[in-house]
Amino acid sequence: MDPDAPNAETANSVASESTQTVVIEPPRGAAWLNLRDLWEYRELLYFLVWRDVKVRYKQTVFGVTWMVIQPVAAVAIFTIIFGWLAKLPSDGMPYPVFAYAALLPWNFFAGTLTRAGTSLVNSQHLITKIYFPRMVIPLSAILAGLPDACISFVVFLGLMLYYGVAPTWGAALLPVLLFLTVLTALGVGLWLSALNVRYRDVNHLLPFLVQVWMYASPVVYPVSLIPERWQWVYGLNPMAGVIEGFRWSLLGKAPPSAGLMWASVTVILALLLTGALCFRRMEDSFADII
Repeated sequence: MDPDAPNAETANSVASESTQTVVIEPPRGAAWLNLRDLWEYRELLYFLVWRDVKVRYKQTVFGVTWMVIQPVAAVAIFTIIFGWLAKLPSDGMPYPVFAYAALLPWNFFAGTLTRAGTSLVNSQHLITKIYFPRMVIPLSAILAGLPDACISFVVFLGLMLYYGVAPTWGAALLPVLLFLTVLTALGVGLWLSALNVRYRDVNHLLPFLVQVWMYASPVVYPVSLIPERWQWVYGLNPMAGVIEGFRWSLLGKAPPSAGLMWASVTVILALLLTGALCFRRMEDSFADII
């Protein structure tokens, strides 16, 4: 017998190694969030974000100029209707600056929430073909809104310069407030995107939800209209604390009450944790239902 020839055991070992089977199962126990999985697929997240940004302005006449036109037009309408006609207070600030400071987080939240809520259904061609952590899809829809927010912020700086409003030291907290806005959109987006796979009524609910939520948030009016003892209840709307935080940091107005901010932050964290849990528990059935 040739001593160099592989024996039966070696051949069987090589054959078994070459035919290993990988079984993908839904996460259980403490690993339900599985952030390591998201980190391993960070390149896919980057390409999905880049794809969403390019597709949004592909074959448009004005391109990214829409990110200037839309908020400026909204501020003009709000100023005429709520500032001049309804004469709503603006905490001593010019009403266009007052309204635009609220539209910065609100436009980002509303736009990303709409895209995240329908993201899984719109990406069914990916979900049914290959495996990757499905949470990448709504997360990419939210992160793709950051370039738009940056453009809107540059326009806001020009508006502040026009009205002679100087930024305050509180502007250093803008990244924290923006992070809270992202977490809010992600928490609600995870809920809606997962439910939209099973119940397509979410497509019809989203525009109505965004419209009602805007008027339930202090976009066109100040929180000072709410009695102070009830502001913590108003803070159960997570965008109330975020919007008031933006106004305080950018315009130097009175800081929001501690009760309002604590209530908003608590609700944001609750939405994020419960949304991630709901998403992970439904994730294994997305490809079958969608």
